[in-house]
Amino acid sequence: MLNNILTKFWSVRHQFAKYFIIGISGVMLDIGTLFILKEYLNLRPINAVIINQILVINYSFLLNKLWAFGAGGQAHKQMIKFFILMGANYLFSIAWMFILNEKLAINYLIARLSNVVLAVSWNFLIYKFWVFKISPQSSLE
Repeated sequence: MLNNILTKFWSVRHQFAKYFIIGISGVMLDIGTLFILKEYLNLRPINAVIINQILVINYSFLLNKLWAFGAGGQAHKQMIKFFILMGANYLFSIAWMFILNEKLAINYLIARLSNVVLAVSWNFLIYKFWVFKISPQSSLE
């Protein structure tokens, strides 16, 4: 069973590497815009997350669709699934920031980075097997 899991992971290593590169650049965009919104525009961290996530979510969708998963076609269906997932991630990130920063007084950048690590852990699998999954019927279209 472990061998089967390792074989599956090895077969998607290039796709995961692209996903990871997009993720790293997305984190830099995320943390950079969060810092600017908080430090230079004097927004509360929770409000800065509300704003910056709109930019980061769209960035992530386009690069993952076109480069990491090479998912041509089905843009409407993929976008709906992607935004359902991102909506859940968005609400989770706001709640996470509220609890860690506002209630527990943890630094907002540490709170955000810990949230990103959690989201990365489940997003690749959800992208691969649900959002950008290419159905046999769609390859005929």
